[in-house]
Amino acid sequence: MKSNELLLDAFGRIHETVAAALEGVDDETLVRRPAGNGNSMAWLIWHLSRVEDAQLASAAGLEQVWTSQGFAGRFDLPLPKRDTGYGHSSSQVDAVRVSRQLLFDYYDAVHRQTVGFLTPLGDEDFDRIVDTRWDPPVTLGVRLVSTIADCLQHVGQAAYAKGLNPA
Repeated sequence: MKSNELLLDAFGRIHETVAAALEGVDDETLVRRPAGNGNSMAWLIWHLSRVEDAQLASAAGLEQVWTSQGFAGRFDLPLPKRDTGYGHSSSQVDAVRVSRQLLFDYYDAVHRQTVGFLTPLGDEDFDRIVDTRWDPPVTLGVRLVSTIADCLQHVGQAAYAKGLNPA
């Protein structure tokens, strides 16, 4: 198996798990916050989508799906346009109130851009430096694995939150 195929499989699993987490969820469950102050499913799915979008677009030299496909306007959140959710306050978490269909449409569009970027890559591409702000500098391969880890954690949290609110 080639490296890009392995990464496509990992990102594909995130896509499948996002779809499964959102399946059958109503609007009330989407915004319910575990223990009253945990992150809601809506926020978690939005955040992981923003993380994958921002990280992959930067590494690929592409515009984020969030802006290029008009999702920032469709979500109409009271947040800065480039916000990805890092360090959000409780009120900012509460502000993410959108339909499950819009959440999935956004993640699905991000996933399509991710697949389009990863498909033609060869093993030599993963050693390319994509971020010099760290010591050592971050390679594309490391950035992709870190994005996968972050997204899997958040989709797992969303699935857990869904389980706390059985239909």
